[in-house]
Amino acid sequence: MSVTDHEPFVVDKNLGEKLHLGPDDLPRTNADGEPVIDPTQEQKYLFDARGWLILPGVLDSAVADEMRAHAEVVRDDPESLPEHERNYISGPLEKLTDHPVVVGFLNEFLAHPHLSAHDCYGFRMEGSNVRSPSAEPDKQGRINPHNGGGLFRFANDSHHYQCIPGKAFSGLTRVVWELAPVKHGQGGTLLATGSHKAAYSAPESIQDRHSEVWNTYECPAGSVLFFTEALAHSTCPWTNTENARVGIFNLYNSVGSRWGSWHPPEKLVAQMPPMRQTLFRGTHVADNVTGFRYHGQNQKDRPRAEA
Repeated sequence: MSVTDHEPFVVDKNLGEKLHLGPDDLPRTNADGEPVIDPTQEQKYLFDARGWLILPGVLDSAVADEMRAHAEVVRDDPESLPEHERNYISGPLEKLTDHPVVVGFLNEFLAHPHLSAHDCYGFRMEGSNVRSPSAEPDKQGRINPHNGGGLFRFANDSHHYQCIPGKAFSGLTRVVWELAPVKHGQGGTLLATGSHKAAYSAPESIQDRHSEVWNTYECPAGSVLFFTEALAHSTCPWTNTENARVGIFNLYNSVGSRWGSWHPPEKLVAQMPPMRQTLFRGTHVADNVTGFRYHGQNQKDRPRAEA
């Protein structure tokens, strides 16, 4: 069989024709000119089967330290920063928004070629915050399970997951950068593996963090966790007394869908490279590839992206 025999049949926007992916339809470098890092076949399989994927030690330790220090300033002393930098995509954290590993993953599970180009992302960013608890003995039993069943949910609430043989789509996707070490069972995020495809409602035992329903992870500082918001998941009590958690929770969605009302400061976005600015463009489909109309214009005639 040829390679093309194994390609999934993804329906294009008109008349049921197959969507064909061209070499310039998805970016191959990020806004800093760094080559995109595609997920491996094993990583794609694991994410689709489990609904989550952890990649340990993606960031160099010195880079992770610098980013953690900035996040702690934003959290603890925001008045020391200009107003437009009092958020978790400012300073060195800006580079996490389109890190090569993130772009590669979202190209596979979130981007749509008609809403993307070599210098325009086919997905958008719609949230960023920090989780930074210290060990709190009085809260050790508290969890907050939510979501799940995304395969059967309508797309209009964003928490949906679609798949056909050879291709999957994660409508609302969380990217968590763990900038401090996470010890197994002592914090991090609880993940109900496979629940994004679950046909049954969750059992009562999901309210117990020790239940077999839950999986979690451990990782060094500088690791990244991907999970679909269609997955049942929960915060986990932080009991690690050696360090507090510093997790940057970035949220991504399709170009034509919005879940929350978060918007980054305009002044901050204006200082970003033009390609990174496309992460924060308007939430609509038609005419929403920067510098290129969605319909009626050949790719070869497309002008270069503008800020």
